This record gives sequence, C-alpha cells and structure tokens, in this order.
Amino acid sequence: MTTSTRGTQVPAVLVLEDGRTFRGRAYGAVGETFGEAVFSTGMTGYQETLTDPSYHRQVVVMTAPHVGNTGVNDEDPESQQIWVSGYVVRDPARTPSNWRSRRTLDEELATQGVVGISGIDTRALTRHLRERGAMRVGIFSGDAVTGDAAMLARVQEAPEMKGADLSAEVATKEAYVVPAIGTRKFTVAAVDLGIKGMTPHRMAERGIEVHVLPATATLEEVYAVAPDGVFFSNGPGDPSTADHPVALMQGVLERQTPLFGICFGNQILGRALGFGTYKLKYGHRGINQPVQDRSTGKVEVTAHNHGFAVDAPLDKVSDTAYGRAEVSHVCLNDQVVEGLQLLDRPAFSVQYHPEAAAGPHDAAYLFDRFVSLMEGQRA
Repeated sequence: MTTSTRGTQVPAVLVLEDGRTFRGRAYGAVGETFGEAVFSTGMTGYQETLTDPSYHRQVVVMTAPHVGNTGVNDEDPESQQIWVSGYVVRDPARTPSNWRSRRTLDEELATQGVVGISGIDTRALTRHLRERGAMRVGIFSGDAVTGDAAMLARVQEAPEMKGADLSAEVATKEAYVVPAIGTRKFTVAAVDLGIKGMTPHRMAERGIEVHVLPATATLEEVYAVAPDGVFFSNGPGDPSTADHPVALMQGVLERQTPLFGICFGNQILGRALGFGTYKLKYGHRGINQPVQDRSTGKVEVTAHNHGFAVDAPLDKVSDTAYGRAEVSHVCLNDQVVEGLQLLDRPAFSVQYHPEAAAGPHDAAYLFDRFVSLMEGQRA
C-alpha cells in the first residue's frame, strides 16, 4: 500500500541487506519497496532511466546530486510505465524548469506508486555499493518505518537478482508493428525482452518495418512475418535463466538470418554460442561508459544498463557450433565484454544501448551495420 504526501516531510529509511542504513525523506509514493540497489552515473535522462524495462525490480540510486529539474513530459518515456522498484536521490528539484514539463518528478513517482527517498548522502551510498557490490535493499516511509531489525529482516527476505527470470514480465503480451518511416526497405522481427520505445524507432528511421513480438514467441511466429533480420532486445534479469530466448536465437542462427542483439540480447547470443555469463560486482549503468570497437579502434561513449556479462575470451577467436566468433567491443574501464560477432554468419550484438535514449549517439552506426547485413544477405 502506497500513498503520496507531497509537500510534507515524511521520514524515510533506506536499509541495505548488509545492515547499512540511510535516513532521509519520502520522495514519490509513501510506503515500502524492495529490489536490488544499483547506481546510475547519468547526469541527464532520468525519465528514460525510470521507464527502461531493464530496471525492473531494481532500486536506482542517482549519482548526480540534483534530480528532477526538467520535470516530466509525455514525449520521453521509453515504455508505458515506470519500471524501477524504487528511486533514490540526494537533492530533488523544488520546481521543474523546462518548457516541455507537464508534471513534477515527485508527482509522477507518486501517481505510479513508486516509493523513493531523498535527502540522503548518495555519494556515500554509491561508494558502499562499489565496495560491497549491488545488493538487496528496502525503502520504508510513513507507517512502513519500524525498528531497524524488523526492516532488515524484510530486506533479507526479498528475492535476489541472481537467478531471476524477468523478461516475460516486462515484454509485450501481444505483437505490434512499428511502420517504416518513408519507403519500407526491410522487415525485422524484434523479440521483446524489455524493449525501449526508441529502439524500433531507430530502425524505422532506416526504412525498417519492425514487428515487435512477445518474449514467448516461437521460431514459427518469428518467421511468419517473413523477416529480413531478427533483433533481440534489452531486458531485465539473469541471462542464465533465459533458456527459451537462447533456443529461439539458435534457431535463427541455424537459418543464417541476419541477427542483431543489444544488452540482454548480447548475453543471449553469448549463451547461444556456448559461452557462460556471470554477475558483475556492481554493473554498468549510465550514459558515459567508454567502449572500444575493436574492429576500428574507435572509442565510443555509450549508454549502459547491465548487471551481468558474457564470459568470452578477449584474446582469441573462438570456435562455436555456428562458426567462428570473437569479442568485437570491450569496456575500457574494466575489460568487460561489450560486444560479440560471428565471422561466418551474419550475426552480432553489443552489451550497451545504441538507441541513445537517453545517452550519446556514438553507437548509432550499429543500426546501419544491421542494415548492411540485411543488404548483404539480400544480395
């Protein structure tokens, strides 16, 4: 049960599963919520972050101290709802200042029942998560605030992210079509594992008619739209649980249809090729992550939201059931695998978000690379 008490100073408490506690004020809805505590380093784009389905069951800590200054508009959401399970900010804006603003961020969080907390030292919290790793957390406000021991027990009863199978919870239940802008050149079947709205739009800008299919789609349903290419989207949860998407992708690889995956789709490609996946200590989240495209040597500033990664060798070409594969992109901060490509079939993926919502546009060329694969296959 959540309520809103905008304009009042309702006490709130954030409790991490290791017992670390922060006290502040309620922000958004009042009540209680649980999830995995993660931090995002983006200084802009909070509306896109909140509505990214990949954040399902996560409590997002904003490292930027001042949040909410541009309010909330009706154009920037990446899905139909806010997906974060909780929101943590240091200094919320008192009044939004932007010509597109329709509501305050506080009001939007309250309307959608998202429990948050403000007025805490988010720098100290971020440092704690960097040192100890992402972990379960609870936010309690109003009548939900009880004794520290009782709140900690509630947090420790919450489910962990490791082993969570979440993509079907956020994906569309019914297929829909995003038409090409201008002349239709290609048809793509996009498997929705938690897709952001800007992603099919980026493809539509390139003359692609995008058929967005549920995460549970079968191989027959994928090919019923006669696709020139198949796309696997971002999404939440542990890729080790995603057996159906892995089997579906393997069917696409066997047919040698051009394939492109991002974020969760990169992890699915890794598993489909026989690589393992593992949980990162605290993940990559934000719009300022440096990645190198190893085929060109170019360094890109990219948008990330992932807590898991592919375990593939960086220093050699690997033999797989679908031909040779190599790591195409790598994170320059920690050498995490940020992309894969097959050398003998038209398939590649990246671990980050080239749709740039919110984020830099350095990686927009990846959609053109997908178009080139489809052109090559057609030729």
